[in-house]
Amino acid sequence: MNIRVGFGYDVHQLVEGRKLFLGGVNIEHSMGLLGHSDADVLIHAICDALLGAANLRDIGYHFPDSDERYHNIDSKVLLRETVALLFDKGYAIGNIDATICAEQPKLNPHIPSMQQTLADVMGIDNDCVSIKATTTEKLGFTGRKEGISAYATVLIEKIPEKK
Repeated sequence: MNIRVGFGYDVHQLVEGRKLFLGGVNIEHSMGLLGHSDADVLIHAICDALLGAANLRDIGYHFPDSDERYHNIDSKVLLRETVALLFDKGYAIGNIDATICAEQPKLNPHIPSMQQTLADVMGIDNDCVSIKATTTEKLGFTGRKEGISAYATVLIEKIPEKK
């Protein structure tokens, strides 16, 4: 069995006048994340972890913020394209373990919806997508409610017929 692991991290600033998207879900909040795309930090961290595991560089390489095609794009589109890149290289997703760091809003009620949304986009079972939420106990930029960050670890497996 040929397996690989990858790690991803992303952070975006919280600002007024933007919708908040996490894990492909629009979450009601007074602020949203600033970015060239919809700034979904969870999806971006997962994309980077998947790309890294397959030695395919990073999200900025494939979807640069200098390219207008990605301006305000739904990050689920980027995740779909990332999964296609993995498949083209002969890999399938084993599982994903991710953590979102945010003081507000409370994310636990939204985790099942995020899991299902991400699983649907990637074409995997939702039991293969673990999402946790935490705070930084009011420390740092997250604690001051200036931004949200996300971490992701993934396992990918070489598809036998694609060796």
